[in-house]
Amino acid sequence: MNSDSNDIREPGRPFAYPSSRHAGSRPLRCRDLELTIGGRTLVMGILNVTPDSFSDGGRYDSLDRAVERAFAMVEEGADMIDVGGESTRPGFAPVTLEEELERVVPVVRALTEAGLPVPISVDTYKAEVARRALDAGAHIVNDIWGFKRDPQMATVAAAYDCPVILMHNRAEAVYEDYDAEVIADLRACVDIARRAGVKDDNIVLDPGIGFGKTYEHNLRLMNRLHHIAALGYPVLLGTSRKSMVYRTLGTTPNDALEGTAATVAFGIAQGCSIIRVHDVREMKRVAAMTDAMIRH
Repeated sequence: MNSDSNDIREPGRPFAYPSSRHAGSRPLRCRDLELTIGGRTLVMGILNVTPDSFSDGGRYDSLDRAVERAFAMVEEGADMIDVGGESTRPGFAPVTLEEELERVVPVVRALTEAGLPVPISVDTYKAEVARRALDAGAHIVNDIWGFKRDPQMATVAAAYDCPVILMHNRAEAVYEDYDAEVIADLRACVDIARRAGVKDDNIVLDPGIGFGKTYEHNLRLMNRLHHIAALGYPVLLGTSRKSMVYRTLGTTPNDALEGTAATVAFGIAQGCSIIRVHDVREMKRVAAMTDAMIRH
C-alpha cells in the first residue's frame, strides 16, 4: 500500500481521503432488478438462517420467521437481503452441503415467491449452494473466500452473469507485509473472477473485517479502507456486531450498536459503497447522515 503521508490534513484545507470513490454512480444489474452504486450508500440486511450465528443464531431458522424478517428489513430501508445458511463466527462448525442447501434454498424460493422487492444475496462459498440459490431466485453471490475455496464458484457466477462479492480471507492471520498482502489477495480474487468470465461491473470487494485477521489487523485495515476503494471496485463493509467493535467497547455483540455506527460512518467516508448490517433502521440513518455530509 501507499504511504499514509497523503492523508495528512494541509493547513486551511478540509480533510478528504484522496481516493474517495463517491465521484459518480453506475448501475449494478441484479438479473431482473437493479441497484445504483455511488448515488448513496446501499444497505444490505443480514438474514442468518442458522441455529448458531454469533449474535442472532436460531432467531430466523424457520421459513416463516425468515420471510417475515426479510420483509421487515426492507421496510426499515434495506436495499438487499443477504441469506446465509452457515455460521462463520470464530470456532464455527462447518455444515454439509446438503444441510446448507436445506437451510438456504427454501428461504430464497419463499422470498422470491412472496415478491421481495429487493435483490437477494446468498452468503456461501460452495458453488452448488450458489447455483441452486440462483435457480431459486437469488441475484448476488457473496463468497467469504473470494472464489478461492471452491474452484467452481467463479464459473457459476460467470454463467449466471450475477454480481459477486469477493471477500478477503485467510486461514491464519499470518502476514509478512500486511497492508500489501491484503491488496494482493484481493487482486488475486479479482483475477480468478475475471479469468472465469465474470464482468468487472459485477465485482464488489469486501475487506473481510474479522476474517483471517487479528484485532490489531482489523483496526489497521479500518484506517486504510480508502486504499481498497482505490482499486476501482465498489467496496462492501461488514463490521456489524463484529468482535473488533464489541471488544473495543467492552460489551457483547448485541450491545455494539454505537460502535458499529462509528465504523459505518468511517467506512463510508473512505469510499465504501455498501454496508452489511443487522440493525438496518439505525444504520440506514447513520448512512444517510454520513452521505449528506460527504457526497456534496
